[in-house]
Amino acid sequence: MPKKVDAAKNRSTQIVTVIGMSESVEAELLSTMKKLGIVRAESYNKLGSINYWSLDWKKAYPDVRSFRTPESLGLPSKLMEWTVSDVAKAITASQAACTDAVIKKVYKRFPGKDNNNTRKDLCKQLKSLAFLDNPLLHRLVRKEFQRGHSWIKNQIVYQQGGYSCRRLYRNTYQLEIAGLRRGKRNQIIVRSNRKIKGQIRLIYNQLLSKFEVHFLVNHGQVVIPAKLRNIGLDKGYTEAFYDSDGQAHGKELGKVTTNKSVRICAKNRNRGKLWTLHRKLEKIDPAKSARILENNLTRKT
Repeated sequence: MPKKVDAAKNRSTQIVTVIGMSESVEAELLSTMKKLGIVRAESYNKLGSINYWSLDWKKAYPDVRSFRTPESLGLPSKLMEWTVSDVAKAITASQAACTDAVIKKVYKRFPGKDNNNTRKDLCKQLKSLAFLDNPLLHRLVRKEFQRGHSWIKNQIVYQQGGYSCRRLYRNTYQLEIAGLRRGKRNQIIVRSNRKIKGQIRLIYNQLLSKFEVHFLVNHGQVVIPAKLRNIGLDKGYTEAFYDSDGQAHGKELGKVTTNKSVRICAKNRNRGKLWTLHRKLEKIDPAKSARILENNLTRKT
């Protein structure tokens, strides 16, 4: 048995398909997703600002509720709170990634033992908005931090208290999820090989025109051996990686990337022509200009 030198949880997201629900439940879920899409977009615009650096996701809901109440959209308070918390967690993860990248640049800019106190002081400032007064840190954070936006209108987040799971058959479960009316839950049937628990995400897959439930599964801990063999990796374009043993990984990467680049380039070139035509027709033919804007230049496909 190899010596265990580190402990890491082996987790993965499992996706199960919804195989049964009534038409009224489906209509209510789609309506709720659209309303929560507004909450998600406004939360990103509010909390994604640099002013909410070192955001505590547990305290995010009151800030959003100050300008958007659940009553204004006809939503239960808990559904809105879970969505805001989900957005806040995503923003917090983005800030953590930015902080990690900035710290690496600080260590590269101030190497050696002589600059140890300088590095510690700069890293300490990154934990709060104090870095705004430091021109170097302010510039590095502005360069690394990408403010998020959201156009997602096809999902609902439920915490453990927002649903109950009951087994019907061997691989069939019934979920009773919180609805728009207090005390009334909606029933959906899913096909799954394990009981669903923890936070779940109900998503409407627009490509397949069906509902899916996403949830986290813990497969135990990963055992890392004491001695690991070092392997060199060369990152490429034709293949994703080429290791020191002469084995290629991701051989089709270059072909897939090129095809996607060509497709996006052609699409954006055509959209650019449509934008030019739209602006040209605004004064000459406003009706046609409006049709082009509505039918060809939106995010809906």
